[in-house]
Amino acid sequence: MPEASRSDELDAMREMAENPGDSSSLREFRAGGRKTARERISSLLDDGSFVEVDSYVQHRSGDHNMHLHRPLGDGVVAGHGMIDGRRVVCFAQDYSVFSGTMGEMHARKVAKVAEFAEKSQLPIVGIWDGDGQRVEEGVTSLGATGELLDILVACSGRIPMISLILGTVSGVSALAAGLSDFVVLGAEHGRMFMRSPYMIPEIVEGEVDEVSLGGAEQHASRSGVACMVAEDEQDAFDIAAEILSFLPDHTLAEPLVLRAGDDWDRACKGLEKIVPDDANKPYDMRKVITEVVDEGRFVELSQDYAENVVIGFARLDGQSIGIIGNQPSVLAGCLDIDASVKAARFIRTCDCYNIPLVTFVDVPGFLPGTVQEWGGIIRHGAKLLFSYAEATVPKMAVVTRKAYGGAYLAMSCKHLGSDYNVAWPGGELAVMGAEGAVNIIHRKELSESDDVDSVRKGLVDEYKNKFGDPYVAARHGWLDDVIEPSETRRKLVQALKPLMSKREWVPPKKHGNIPL
Repeated sequence: MPEASRSDELDAMREMAENPGDSSSLREFRAGGRKTARERISSLLDDGSFVEVDSYVQHRSGDHNMHLHRPLGDGVVAGHGMIDGRRVVCFAQDYSVFSGTMGEMHARKVAKVAEFAEKSQLPIVGIWDGDGQRVEEGVTSLGATGELLDILVACSGRIPMISLILGTVSGVSALAAGLSDFVVLGAEHGRMFMRSPYMIPEIVEGEVDEVSLGGAEQHASRSGVACMVAEDEQDAFDIAAEILSFLPDHTLAEPLVLRAGDDWDRACKGLEKIVPDDANKPYDMRKVITEVVDEGRFVELSQDYAENVVIGFARLDGQSIGIIGNQPSVLAGCLDIDASVKAARFIRTCDCYNIPLVTFVDVPGFLPGTVQEWGGIIRHGAKLLFSYAEATVPKMAVVTRKAYGGAYLAMSCKHLGSDYNVAWPGGELAVMGAEGAVNIIHRKELSESDDVDSVRKGLVDEYKNKFGDPYVAARHGWLDDVIEPSETRRKLVQALKPLMSKREWVPPKKHGNIPL
């Protein structure tokens, strides 16, 4: 074959690989304001940085007339490129090819780049937009998908994994996306289902529609699957880049230090007015957090799910930190099942990627009631305690007001190996609040009193004077310091600097048995 003909053949093959979808699907796609897989990859990565692999892969199925249509790439674009100058591995499902369904070669292609990411110690960003398993290929596609799931599990905790859900994702594709560290759903088109929506009785019978069952709002507020919701596709790509900025490339690396113009020893004068004098009045823990961190920038995750605990990323003197805080404005900051699981998951994620933990504590206890007890609060609350105790990254905690009972122990207390614990002057570390303690300790005396209210008030005041300040815990060494609120940023930065060289030796074992 002449050289010119070979070149023409290559050009033709490249053209087919770049435009594998049928024109009607593409028109429908663009009419909905959505981008193609290649356009999404281009928007995610730095200009001109994408290196594609396996663009000529084709499916091998001959059943159901599949042999009549073998588009190049098999419905997924994959390779590696740069985000803000950092190399990442990425892939994007192409809905215009077999509705983005996962066939054998499709799954093998994603598995190949995931394995490359794990070996090269690079983060992986997946753009998901597919209707699950390719039914026409039968069990052959399931086998390859199982291999993909196995590789993704191997990647877990070794390299950061982010999934962007920009279309309908169901079945094993949803499972694969759910294995990532962070799941971001597009507000308009992002949907996730464990079963195909065509097989869910409530949808078939018209009781609910796809959006109300598996849309972004539901997964952000009810299921907890989504850590963030993107307003549009570009916002999803920006969110992925921002999350990556707090993470290292892999578990053996350290996160980037990005110092801004915020003085490390800045006094946090605004903190003096945030926490009410009345211990029963709520306040927003986010205001405390933004006063302390660099430039007030707090990237909150799972904001609408289990709102009684706050989690997210920020920086202290340029260093990435993971923040967990009780939220007194929701359920008085009590820990319940969802909050415990939400915080535990985030703690373990930070521990995987060497991100120090800062915990802001104002917790009256675990939420009481039959729903919580029957729902397994003992087991789920133990996950939170387990995660803090297991974490080997630097751990610091600030008690802003209340720290009661088992919830105090579960919130990064000194007894679980926290490295630096402080309290504000109004902090109270106790088994429970003074009123509850008096009702238990002096129940007989109160039942026999002619003036219950007066006697109770005197006993409560006595209990508060004896136990109602942070100095009792400080005298026992359970607090490293009692500080003014305005000193919080400076004290945390000073403690964090030497802790960045912290190394803990863990006795050999296969793994801890967290109470799942």
